[in-house]
Order: sequence, then C-alpha cells, then structure tokens
Amino acid sequence: MFFGQLGFSLQIGPDSLKVYEDTIYLQKKRALEKAYATQSESEIVALHNDLGDYYQNALLYSEAIEQYNEVLQNITGFGADSLKFSIYNKIASIHLQHKNYSKAREYLQEVFQPEKKTYMQAVAEGLMGSCYEKEGNYLKALEHQYNSLSIFKQIKNQNGLALVNENIGSIYEDLKQFDKAYTYFEKANSYFLDTKSPEQISVLNNLGDVYRKTGRYDQAIKFSTQALNLAKAYNDYDQLESAHKDLSEIYMETGEFEKAYGHLLRYDEIQNEILNAENLRQLNTLQAIYDTREKEAEIDLLTKQNQVNKANQNLLLGGTCALILISGGFYYNLQRKRKDRNKVQQYEQELLQVQLDKKAIEEKKLNDEIHLKTASLSKYSLNMAQKNKLIADVSATLKNIAARPKMEVKDKLKNLVRELDSNLEQSEEWDEFMGYFKEIHPQFFKSLNAQSSGKLTPTEYRLAMLLRLKMSSKEIAAILRITPDSVRVGRYRFRKKLPINADQKLSQFLQEL
Repeated sequence: MFFGQLGFSLQIGPDSLKVYEDTIYLQKKRALEKAYATQSESEIVALHNDLGDYYQNALLYSEAIEQYNEVLQNITGFGADSLKFSIYNKIASIHLQHKNYSKAREYLQEVFQPEKKTYMQAVAEGLMGSCYEKEGNYLKALEHQYNSLSIFKQIKNQNGLALVNENIGSIYEDLKQFDKAYTYFEKANSYFLDTKSPEQISVLNNLGDVYRKTGRYDQAIKFSTQALNLAKAYNDYDQLESAHKDLSEIYMETGEFEKAYGHLLRYDEIQNEILNAENLRQLNTLQAIYDTREKEAEIDLLTKQNQVNKANQNLLLGGTCALILISGGFYYNLQRKRKDRNKVQQYEQELLQVQLDKKAIEEKKLNDEIHLKTASLSKYSLNMAQKNKLIADVSATLKNIAARPKMEVKDKLKNLVRELDSNLEQSEEWDEFMGYFKEIHPQFFKSLNAQSSGKLTPTEYRLAMLLRLKMSSKEIAAILRITPDSVRVGRYRFRKKLPINADQKLSQFLQEL
C-alpha cells in the first residue's frame, strides 16, 4: 500500500518513551509558536505538516487530520499544489485505514489531473484502487492500480512500480487467480533484488502465501523464512508477526504440528507486544500533550494574577494620590478609580476563564483515556477471537489425526489436543476482559441485574458484554467458540429474562443501560 505508520522500537522502556514523547512534542510545539511569532508562512506550513505526521505515527488520527487541515488553510505560493496533493493523499489514507471509503475517495478526487502525470497522482490512483479492493469491487480496483502502474512507468519510479505490482498481485490473490498473483508478486520482488528495502518483506510473505495456497510447501517455507529473517534484520514487528502466522499455517497443512504450534505461539506473543506498544505510545503522546497544555494554562494563570496585582497597586496609588491632590483633582481621580475597578473585574473574569479552560483540558484527558481503553477493549476482544479460532482449527486437525489408529504419533497428538483444549477453556482472559469492561461501563452489570427477571448465567453475562460492544452474531460465535445458531438461541433465552418490548432490539436495550 502507499500509506503506513512510522514504526518505533518495542524495546524502549515506558519511562524513556514518555521522556522522549515529552521532549519531541514540546520541541515541535515551541517551533510552531516561534513560526507564528515571526509570521514565517513556509515554516508554519512545514511544522503543521510535521506535527500531523507525528500524531498519525502515534495513532491519534483526529489530531493528525486537524493539523493537515491547518496546512491546507495556510498553503500559498510556489509548490503549493504538490504539497496540497500530498496532504490530500495523507488524509485519504487515514480514512482508508478506518474503512471510510467514500470519504477517502472525496479527497483522492482532488488529486486527479488528467493532463498531468505526477508522483502524487500515481499514489492517489493506488489508494483509490485500494478503496475499491476493500469494498470487493475488483474490476474498479484493477483499473486504478493499472493507472497507477502506468504513471510510475512514465516517471520511472522503481519503488512505486514495486508497490503497485504487489497491490495488483493481492487483488488477483483475492480472486484466487494464483498464477497471475504470482506473476505480479515476482515482478515486485525483482525490483528489490538490487536495492534492499524493508518493503520487500511484504512481497516475500505474499509469495510464500501463494505457494502455500497452491500446495508448493517447500517454496512456501523458503519465501516465508526469508521474510522472517528480513523482518528480524529490520526490526519490523508487523511483518515478523505475518511471517510467523504464515509459517504456522504452512506447517499445519504439512502435518508438522510442533513447528506449527511454535510459530503460532510466537505470532500470539508478537501480536500482544505490538498492541501493548501501540497503547503505550498513544498514552504517552496524550500525556505529553496534556502536560504541555497544563503548563501553558498555569503560565497564563500566573500572568493574569500578576496583572490583577498590578491593577490593585494602581488602585491603591490612585487612592493615595486622590487624598494628596484632593483639591482640583477629585473628579479626575474618581474616574481613574472607576476604570481601575473595571480592569480588576475584567482580569478576575479572565482568571476565572483560565481556570475553566484548565478544567476542560482535564476533562478532555479523561475522555481520551476512556476512548483509549475502549479501543484497547475492542482490540482485545478481536485478538481473543482470532486466537480461539486459530487454536480451535489446530485442535480439530489434531483430533482427526488422533482418530486414525495406525498412526504411531497417536498418544503424542492426544496429549497435544488435551493441552490445546485446556488452553481454550481457561477463564483468565475472560476475567481480564470483564475487568476492562467494568472500568469503562461501571454501572452496566448493576443495571442489568436490576432489570433481569431471573438469575443470569456466566454465558449470558459474556453475551451481554459483547452485544454492548456492538459485536455481530458471527463475531460473538467466534469469541465464544459456538455456532451462530447457538448465539441466536442464547439471545432469545436472554431476551426472555429482560423487560424488552416486542419491537425493540436486544442490542439497543443493552446500549441504553
């Protein structure tokens, strides 16, 4: 793809990362304030763009879009179009990541100039193709990707050609046209043979995946292992996670279950490390922003207090002068006192406003923390569903092999099945999940029990939490390891215990608790 996030090392400590974020954010903030003070238009635009990239890297997308819009409002002069198109592509990539495809296309349309063939237009064509690919419109997706490929050929951009060939290969892989997918993945890989790049890792993973889906397991292992080693060399945890997942699936299909299980465990560990690192980065960035704003509010508060003190001193001086110069100057001093009093009232009102602004910042911090916890809870539930499904698939495969009496590995496979089933039945993850849920919705279970006409089962509590998080029946079935029909039956029995009108949905009722 033509969009992404700058990675950061997962090995940096929480305290060091917080100090790093504080320093970086403060430097960028002060540089922007200096640019506004000197009215340097080019620096203002560049610093807003840099701050937008900083927020996007920290996964704070609404703040990133806000900074990019500031760039669009301040762009003028030579080179404005090129930078403007770059910003449109960045905003579109954020909407694409959040599956807001129609909004992404609105921004991409601003980049298209039929009479010109530029790098930014080639990127926009690729992003437009990705939008249609995610929506399942593969013909439209291929049309825009081929347009992007044509422009990159004209401007002779090798890296762009590699990325577009990989995108086209992915579309053909979705269409199960594996020969065409292999051809384009191989083209993409050929661009990286002379110039090593971390972007080659994704291409190697895709080649391994095509070989696996066509049953050529030796080649699949070769390319997936190359991707794994290259990901380690570049410290790319996202691609390292993908490589372990692909190798786990290959070894499971070839019957090498111990290797499959080993790669599966490593995949799960890396997934948790990435999730924790993203959450830590978000939290430290939000804390750095809050700390900076809090310090600014305190400085403003002290400034206002000094102004009030000076106004009081002026008032006292005016009164003394009035006593000394009472003859002939009484009326003048009386008017002066009145003006000073008005200033005092004005400064006191401004001081009160500063205090209110400080409270608003504190409330925003709390809301940001709730938003972060909600995002973590959703990611946690999806992670649990993926883990359960993958382990359940391995367990089912092992059970089928264990049912064959002539195999020598029968006892060993039975032990592995029992170990996997035991892992699936552990309740620690549900306890941790419920703990996160209660932090975000502390009154939910109390209200639910008060409304229920009978005692609720543990399964009904879990069903209530997942419906409150707006999960579909298919997602709930994956998390609870039951069929969608069982979910529907469970919802029907759960509904009978609650005072719900016939025309009201169960999920709507739970959202209102």
